[in-house]
Amino acid sequence: MINKWRAMFRGQRAIMVCSVVVLFFFGVALLAPWIAPHDPVKVNLLQKLASPSLEHWLGTDHLGRDNLSRLIYGARVSLGFATLIFLSSLIIGVIIGSISGYLGGWVDSVLMRFCEGIMAFPNLVLVLGIVGIFGPGLMQVLLALMMVQWVYYARICRNMVVSLKERNFIAAARISGSSSWTIIRKHIIPNVQRPIVVMGTLEMGWAIMDISALSFLGLGIQPPNAEWGAMIHEGTSYIRSHPELMIYPGALILLVVITFNILGESLSEKYGVSKR
Repeated sequence: MINKWRAMFRGQRAIMVCSVVVLFFFGVALLAPWIAPHDPVKVNLLQKLASPSLEHWLGTDHLGRDNLSRLIYGARVSLGFATLIFLSSLIIGVIIGSISGYLGGWVDSVLMRFCEGIMAFPNLVLVLGIVGIFGPGLMQVLLALMMVQWVYYARICRNMVVSLKERNFIAAARISGSSSWTIIRKHIIPNVQRPIVVMGTLEMGWAIMDISALSFLGLGIQPPNAEWGAMIHEGTSYIRSHPELMIYPGALILLVVITFNILGESLSEKYGVSKR
């Protein structure tokens, strides 16, 4: 196993560095209750807008809440829910794309026309419309993003399945009497997993930006919970006197998104996966 990982990363320093950064942020998110120095939602007006100190390493916000603790807990929301969106969209997209590509005919036409109808709208506009119907809230945002993201995985998966189903090993499975569902589950899906996951690495950055953007607009996570986009929104009132309230979460969003993008680009070049 160790040799396999070494072979994967040999000559791909960017992949290794980005993987370490991503794992670090996920580790921070998972260990937030143990490593955060303060309660992220505890208000202390006597210490509002305090400068960095030994007690509050990055100072406090307008309600006296510890900035470092809120950034740490914000990683749980941004990374955790972006991962949930990625996995849910991936599963739905791979299943529907595999069925569409393998069965073909009217099933393929109906499913792909539906996907094209969703893709005709800009992501954020469509998500805003869905959230506008169901109301603001983190769960509504998550459902809206899932409803939008799965179509890209479905389209790419379908195209790969169309080429795969003509291979000899698929023909052999048909001759042996395997059902369509068995062929899709045992032969089609395993062969499209890696390219789809590589593409999904790029989509993680977009998911984080979408969650942050919607929270910035007040449609995502609601106060007093910590989330990077919501923290930027709260800091806009103090942009002149305390710009760090916006700089801290903005810098983290930038770093994480760039890291995922570089990782996705490097993996796509390594494995020859075309981006959408």
